[in-house]
Amino acid sequence: MFDKEIVSQDFFNVYKIEKGDNLYKISKEYNINPMLLAALNGLNMDDYIYPDQELLIPKNGYIYYITTEGDTIDLVADKFNTTREDVMNDNTIYLLPGQLIIHKK
Repeated sequence: MFDKEIVSQDFFNVYKIEKGDNLYKISKEYNINPMLLAALNGLNMDDYIYPDQELLIPKNGYIYYITTEGDTIDLVADKFNTTREDVMNDNTIYLLPGQLIIHKK
């Protein structure tokens, strides 16, 4: 899991869950794909979330992608519509499945 204090400074806001919240409601409120929100926070879509639990909410102005088996830097660069050099400059890349890749729009 990510250190929320470190990553939230540049790329994320931290949201504290309130009673009655669910991933779909939070996703709609912040205009985020619910599956991406879950993955960014190490959750499955059917996991329970609890009041006072904190979630990372992606900041605007960045593109977020979680790698999958078989990804290459070139494929990720294509997804971001940028160059492999930009992707490599913005991230520490090992291209393991489940790695978070961020690119400024």
